[in-house]
Amino acid sequence: MSLFTIAWKSIRQRSLASVLTGLSVALGVSLMVAVLVINGIITKMFNQSGTGFDLIIGPQGSAVQLVLSTVYRIEDPIENLPWDYYEQVRQDPRVAKAIPVGFGDFTELGAFPIIGTLPQYFSIDVVAGTPFEVEGDFLQSTWDAVIGSEVAQQNGWTIGSKFKMIHGGRDATESHVHDEEFTVKGILAPTGTPNDRTAFVHLDGFFLLDGHETPIGEALETRQSFWNLTPEETRERYAADIKALEAEAGHDHSGHDHGHGHAHVVPGLQKEVTSILVVMQTDPNSVLPAGLQRSTRALGFQSFVKQENRAMAVSPVEPMRKLLDNLVGNVRLVLLCLTCLIIFVAGVSILVSIYNSMSDRKREIAVMRALGARRQTVFAIILAESLLLCVGGGLFGLLLGHGLVFAAAPIVEARSGLLINPMSFELAELVIIPVTIVLAGLVGFLPGMTAYRTDVAGALSS
Repeated sequence: MSLFTIAWKSIRQRSLASVLTGLSVALGVSLMVAVLVINGIITKMFNQSGTGFDLIIGPQGSAVQLVLSTVYRIEDPIENLPWDYYEQVRQDPRVAKAIPVGFGDFTELGAFPIIGTLPQYFSIDVVAGTPFEVEGDFLQSTWDAVIGSEVAQQNGWTIGSKFKMIHGGRDATESHVHDEEFTVKGILAPTGTPNDRTAFVHLDGFFLLDGHETPIGEALETRQSFWNLTPEETRERYAADIKALEAEAGHDHSGHDHGHGHAHVVPGLQKEVTSILVVMQTDPNSVLPAGLQRSTRALGFQSFVKQENRAMAVSPVEPMRKLLDNLVGNVRLVLLCLTCLIIFVAGVSILVSIYNSMSDRKREIAVMRALGARRQTVFAIILAESLLLCVGGGLFGLLLGHGLVFAAAPIVEARSGLLINPMSFELAELVIIPVTIVLAGLVGFLPGMTAYRTDVAGALSS
């Protein structure tokens, strides 16, 4: 009969105490696994989701909020930028691509965030080195839409489906539902990024929706402040747009319901964008790698935008890295410390359980010794018990931890928009079983020494 067989029979004799002590180890390990997996997923997402472009340009304010709203769609946008500022960025010789995006609306079904943008959005890699893949077509005309894989799956939409948008909020009962419909022309392949839970519509159609064109009076005030102009300079600069609007006397641009057949084109004065995605130019004749060229030029352009003091340009990765290091990293450390403490307490409970059983097992140990078992054998049996409880609890904890992640994934996605892959695995999990083996050795040593030193004659005569 092997040592582990004897140890297993001993554990079964104390089944209730053994289950409880093993479960305490499993709970500690499961919490550690859940923390490691969810933290790893979030860290990977925040480090990769925005790396297809070099900079995000948006209104002055919080860099973290700009990235959260533009890339992750889990924060409200700060403000808007004038359309002619986007044109200035697009025409800058240092910029290879400047892609405007507009936010603020949600799908009527499912309340998924809407992005108004141009077809060039999909020419930027979803993450560095990974282009977008689509079933169907990308945005082609005014009322076209492209939806993420999660949007298609949860809403049951296919190519040709039509949908309406909610303006100003996720709840259709409290916000305005636009009458216009967009038609799904393409469905994105899964990317593991917030794009999976986003619906993209053509920016031309986005501007034609009620409430998306800025009233002329407000637009003039905004441009005057943004460009630091006098009222006379402002009206002179936008004279062509003002003249075109005045020529359409009686047409209410601030509240008109634009139908698909309406030929109206929104002038640049009334257009605003939430942010601008920028990819920097590279020189094919340069000896420097393209990635290094883009990073260097992005830093220079970021400083240029800051000096203009009209907007701000931020790297899509750096603010999130700081947030992860300063906030999420500290929270993770605290949670890991707590789970380590739980595992330590579980180890102590195993030690106490086995140690307390020694007084009841002295006669059993003495009989084993009298039948020829050596001190080392008895010591090894106690260590085997500790090993079975710790490693068994650790293995069950691994399964339970991934089960927690699997159960939490849809809740986290629904509440935060973050995509959690329940099948994710972290390399740090590989150390859990070796750690439980070491723990088993530590907690089994004292009871093992007690068994090792058992007085055979005294135990048999008592």
